[in-house]
Amino acid sequence: MAEFTETLTDKHIAFIEKQPLFFTATAASEGRINLSPKGYADSFKVVSESQVAYLDLGGSGNETHAHLAADGRITIMFCAFDRTALILRIYGRGRPVLPQDAEWGAIAAHFTLLPGTRQIFVIDVDSVQTSCGWGVPMMELQTERETLQKYHRQSDPVLWVEKFKGRTQSIDGLPTRPTDRFIAGDA
Repeated sequence: MAEFTETLTDKHIAFIEKQPLFFTATAASEGRINLSPKGYADSFKVVSESQVAYLDLGGSGNETHAHLAADGRITIMFCAFDRTALILRIYGRGRPVLPQDAEWGAIAAHFTLLPGTRQIFVIDVDSVQTSCGWGVPMMELQTERETLQKYHRQSDPVLWVEKFKGRTQSIDGLPTRPTDRFIAGDA
């Protein structure tokens, strides 16, 4: 049976901190729905019981940014793949914070920045839902993939910025704001 709360509880936060994987879902009023898996240890942070944030590394697209700029709605989902079954969804309104934005320093302080970090998505929690998760298979994490971070570590910073400056639209033509700098990462 699903249970709803208006904010994250201590139990929710403890569950989130154990998960190596989460999913994000966004949509604008028209066009495709974006659903993305996200990983990397410590890339998701609970800022408070009513706000969360996660690091976004440069990749193949920037759909989440475009959808949040157009509509703001986002759902984050965590699934337990171990013995204790649980699904936790965070429903909220999000916004991208880029390195050139005034609030970057304050929000980035919550993270160890990874190579290729292009923005941080900040989400204000509207509600939290938990459900049983009994239909989710049990699996084990072997290791995180290093491919994306390795790619960014090996990138020329000037060429990297130029590449991402050219990505100013989603696949449905919605506008995005590109980052103006290369983040080498703290790691």
